[in-house]
Amino acid sequence: MKHFITGTAGFIGFHLARRLLEDGHDVCGFDGMTPYYDVRLKEARHAALKQFGKFDCHVAMLEDRGRLSEAILDAKPDVILHLAAQAGVRYSLENPDAYLDSNIMGSWNVLEAARRTGCKHLLLASTSSVYGANDSIPFRETDRADEALTIYAATKKSMEVMAHCQSHLHRIPTTVFRFFTVYGPWGRPDMALFKFTKAIIENSEIEIYGQGQMSRDFTYIDDLIEGIVRLIPVIPSEANRVCIPDCIDTLSKVAPFRVVNIGGGKPQELMEFVATLERVLGQSTQHKMLPMQKGDVPRTYAAPDLLQALTGYVPSTDLKTGIKAFADWYKDMRLEMDI
Repeated sequence: MKHFITGTAGFIGFHLARRLLEDGHDVCGFDGMTPYYDVRLKEARHAALKQFGKFDCHVAMLEDRGRLSEAILDAKPDVILHLAAQAGVRYSLENPDAYLDSNIMGSWNVLEAARRTGCKHLLLASTSSVYGANDSIPFRETDRADEALTIYAATKKSMEVMAHCQSHLHRIPTTVFRFFTVYGPWGRPDMALFKFTKAIIENSEIEIYGQGQMSRDFTYIDDLIEGIVRLIPVIPSEANRVCIPDCIDTLSKVAPFRVVNIGGGKPQELMEFVATLERVLGQSTQHKMLPMQKGDVPRTYAAPDLLQALTGYVPSTDLKTGIKAFADWYKDMRLEMDI
């Protein structure tokens, strides 16, 4: 099959592209290579993908509607996977315009290109941040998700709403997946695991927000990719509506559209996450405890029932295994790139 993926130089997009290429599929990538973090890391990801003969890519911004539309039309993909975005909850406090440009206008351009292309399935990456002030645990796809706490979350929810409109109006089969604190090799330098690992190895103190009284439903990158790959052939339709007690399908009544959490449903305390990293590295460092940052939430907790019903799969990699894989990669990459 032919897949068009936005964000192939990014953390998740890279892993997804590599998995599909390893499975023998054609992949056309699209990425803006923005300087939000060290571009060398993005270039290294693309360089790894270019080792596959079935990989092609375009370097341009999502906001460039002409370039994006031309790339998608030329690729003639069976499936479009939109993962590119301006990421980072905290950065959205500093530069909200970047999120409006990329996550709303850029996503709209993807939706329009999908309409013109007539792909078999459009899949869009969203985030657990859309649950915002929701205090119902675990987070279910049917929970209210319109009390966003950051511009990042607001732009992602806006993308979801626009996608439902397009799916209804133009019958575009669309799946939105919500990610939960993804971590692993090739991760972003602005993510906690990357920062903590760097600080511990350099014997610097690490900053821990919320006084450490937070928990996250950490999802190892390979588990996330497995969930996405299994959802690709599950094209939203009445034929695969889930009818299981205590599992409410989000399949729209008026569109071939569905929202699915990809998370294991086993949140871990932040301090246990830190302790596991220190044990893996065989060293520890000082902890600077800080108040909760604006926009942060005390916990995330995925209800994985719908994912399991649709795919027979739930993320299950334990923290020690996932963190060790990241630490091993980081040590190697640190020597190569001085990161």
